[in-house]
Amino acid sequence: MPAVKPQFINILLVSLLGLTAWHAIWKPGPPSNQLRLVFTAEADGEDLVFDQFLYKNPSGPGQFRVQNFRFYISNIQLSGEDGAYVEPDSYHLVRFGSQNKDFSIELSNVPLKSYSSLAFSVGIDEPANSSIEPRGDLDPNSQMAWNWEVGYKFVVFEGSLKMGEGIQPLVYHVGFNENRRDLLFTRPMEEDLSGTSEVSFKVDVMKLFDSASVLNLAQLQSVKFDRQDARVLAENYSRMFSIEEN
Repeated sequence: MPAVKPQFINILLVSLLGLTAWHAIWKPGPPSNQLRLVFTAEADGEDLVFDQFLYKNPSGPGQFRVQNFRFYISNIQLSGEDGAYVEPDSYHLVRFGSQNKDFSIELSNVPLKSYSSLAFSVGIDEPANSSIEPRGDLDPNSQMAWNWEVGYKFVVFEGSLKMGEGIQPLVYHVGFNENRRDLLFTRPMEEDLSGTSEVSFKVDVMKLFDSASVLNLAQLQSVKFDRQDARVLAENYSRMFSIEEN
């Protein structure tokens, strides 16, 4: 049997050492997946229609129309078997209109394989609400900002109430730190996050006026700086959201 040359043994040892070192250094990184959150505006289970007097005053006379409906979603978090993920600079202004009944938020580079719960806030956390630093969709010069004693408007609804031949404006701008609402949605089982996934939410505008409290819009046509009235609407808008099951 011919002798193995020393040079070959040296090359083989160097190769084995290099391969061992590469395995010791290289480790597969966390998964990098995408999740799309889709919010769809509706009224009593039907697509929301703008600029028409279609919706009954929940506890009084008249019908109302929707002309402007928007709100902030912030601090989106996912939790699953392999850990938790908090979106950085997580401030999104969800906007609906006659031409856009859906609004999407894209979460990129999510380092999870799956998730079993999803949480977000309606409104803005106190540090961001008292800051003039632009982050995400926060813009201190936008129409969603008040002054820095109050901060941002968390939820904006504008429309009109028609009673007989008369039409009265409806203006609800809800802010204040105490009116941020933290929502948690759990899934019956782990949801796979491979590639690009999607989760859908219904946003029922009628529950802004008819849920925890049933409001007579003829008697409460405007809410801005009254903290008690704002708190009533905050309890209602925390119930606007429901997750669509697959």
